[in-house]
Amino acid sequence: MAIITLTTDFGHKDHFVGAIKGTIYNELEDAKIVDISHAISPFNIQECAYILKNSYKAFPKGTIHIVGVDAECTAENQHLAVYVDGHYFILANNGVSSLITSEIKPDKVVELKIPNPQPGAFPVLEVFVKVACHIARGGTLEVVGKKFDDLRELKEFAPRITNEGNSIAGSVIYIDNYGNVVTNIQKSLFEAYRKGREFELLARNKKITKMVNNYSEIIDFDLEKQQRKGPGDLLALFNSANYIELAIYKSDPNTVGSASSLLGLDYRDTVIINFK
Repeated sequence: MAIITLTTDFGHKDHFVGAIKGTIYNELEDAKIVDISHAISPFNIQECAYILKNSYKAFPKGTIHIVGVDAECTAENQHLAVYVDGHYFILANNGVSSLITSEIKPDKVVELKIPNPQPGAFPVLEVFVKVACHIARGGTLEVVGKKFDDLRELKEFAPRITNEGNSIAGSVIYIDNYGNVVTNIQKSLFEAYRKGREFELLARNKKITKMVNNYSEIIDFDLEKQQRKGPGDLLALFNSANYIELAIYKSDPNTVGSASSLLGLDYRDTVIINFK
């Protein structure tokens, strides 16, 4: 039995997540359901895309991913099933698959057309779950949909190259539980335009001129403790997903603040890199 994952902005207070799981178990008693996250900020496509991209590869090929963010079907937000990189994604055509499909071409995309649809206010339950269970039973996408060629891509995910290749204008696409700020600038792009040059990263009124390999690398353990950098100091690194991340070492967003709050950075805010 294939694994079915759930990624939504439903939270845990309401009945939605429980109803989805109960319906899946009614259809498939031996189903394996994994929660990726139900704490996506409401309708935040960028946040959902980042979490989805950096979690799906940990699952076996053939896993079915239900994505319940901005899932109401409209003329411009069709319900889709996307088969890419050996995984099935059941979602709306709102750009949430962009970080995956911009790097890996989908093998198949269909617009969902299930028989006897019951339109309502809970499409994840009424449509996505039925399609996921169909696939888990070994069903094909052709039975539940027709070929679709207009998969939406979000321009917000693509940094801009400016100043004749001497600058990169990126933006914030994710803020994690620690308040660390993740930009849309990937290591491969950074290195391609850096070409060994020195750089400065500008975020609000702060300037960073060095990338570290891990959070604790800012500490010089050869110095006396009172002379070292440490908790409360700003750093930049390539995170585990190979995106540039800004962090305050050992910060607590609920007390002393975080990179997001102390720098005043939020979703879609700009970060500039200048190469010298």
